Amino acid sequence: MTILCVTLCPLCLRGFLFLRVFGADSTFNFSLTMNYQQTLDYLFSQLPMFHRIGAAAYKADLSNTHELCSLLGHPEKEFRSVHIAGTNGKGSTSHFLASVLQEAGYKTGLFTSPHLKDFRERVKINGQMIEKKAVRDFVKQHKAEFDSIQPSFFEWTFALAAWYFAKEKVDIAVIETGMGGRLDSTNVILPLVSVITNIGLDHTQFLGSTLEAIAVEKAGIIKSGIPVVIGETQPETSPVFDKTSREQNSEISYADQQILLKETAFTQQNPLMLGATFYALQNALYYNLLSPLSGKYQIKNLATVLSTLEVIQRMGFNIGESCIENGILNVVKNTGLKGRWQTIKRRPLTIADIGHNPDGIREVLEQLAITPHNKLHFVLGVVNDKDVKGMLSKLPKNAVYYFCKANIPRGLAASELAKLADGIGLEGKVFESVKDALSAAQQSANTDDLVLVGGSAFVVAEVV
Repeated sequence: MTILCVTLCPLCLRGFLFLRVFGADSTFNFSLTMNYQQTLDYLFSQLPMFHRIGAAAYKADLSNTHELCSLLGHPEKEFRSVHIAGTNGKGSTSHFLASVLQEAGYKTGLFTSPHLKDFRERVKINGQMIEKKAVRDFVKQHKAEFDSIQPSFFEWTFALAAWYFAKEKVDIAVIETGMGGRLDSTNVILPLVSVITNIGLDHTQFLGSTLEAIAVEKAGIIKSGIPVVIGETQPETSPVFDKTSREQNSEISYADQQILLKETAFTQQNPLMLGATFYALQNALYYNLLSPLSGKYQIKNLATVLSTLEVIQRMGFNIGESCIENGILNVVKNTGLKGRWQTIKRRPLTIADIGHNPDGIREVLEQLAITPHNKLHFVLGVVNDKDVKGMLSKLPKNAVYYFCKANIPRGLAASELAKLADGIGLEGKVFESVKDALSAAQQSANTDDLVLVGGSAFVVAEVV
């Protein structure tokens, strides 16, 4: 049975009626009465969301974002920012920078994607997620006019972040691109500095099939007169960045040429912490850094962070050495970062990492090689638009695999993943869910074994 409730709004002089229909086969316009959960349902189910459905949600055009920002009064122009792109490491780099800026006393916005547990992870100020009420009120207020533009999920979310950072008057915001750079929704900002961490083969169906082609897309965030920091010197991509920076009259620096690593070691007191010593060429400072993100690959990200901070300091930001050291040390506490070589259990040692493309997997395997363990148990799930065969070909054949699928439409069926893996000599079993796979792996593992969860951020999201 369907029930129709009609209520006269006592606050409205025109006497509008609120109509709410309850019934299995009924629908209603909840834009005026939606609560937070209904708001999320709208964002997740009604908007094309790349991280769930893939290519159908990708919009290689900035016109929607320009129109949304215009409707909002251009909030993206009301705060200073750092813009970060790259194939791998841009999330960690963003969180490190935000943490350091927080330690230096600046009210710091942080926009990242995807979220692992909570949608609000995408929009934070000083590590605190945006309030549910702010999300609900923003969608409620702008849904009608935004719907006429038909934005994607990511376009909606960036508009929300820009509005929130402007409303809350942040001192600076760290803005991570979603994909690419040139046509990414975030590329409407005019930052203090642009940062490109590295270039690898990922999202090739959208960004190009060569490192050079992908570099062109990432270089699209380099803007006229705005300095740019490149994380890694790569022979295929450096000419692209050099050419673009000359055309844009932008000062360019390469972090791995500006910041030299003197030594690195896992501390004896806590093997799950990364200790590193860096030498900054320009100001002759040593940085003795201790990071809770223990992956050795974080060394590259830390060099990029230090090089970027030097640029920001020259612009008048007061960021002392202690702020840098504490910002790195407290990055997890300050920003809530998860899923980067994250220990989720000690016995057996269980680690989750979101590395999800050939380069990311290679770095994970390098970390595995220096992590003491007897046998590897790999809980593995992937999304269906990645280079799955390329990823699988890099994985060790002497591990035991637990194939699973994250609970998203874009996930590759565990049975298909197992079939592909079997074709290159990887052995394992298929499980109905990520949690079932993890439970089986931990039950099978001895105390000196290692359980690794990875292959996709969405697999990691279900266990951290």
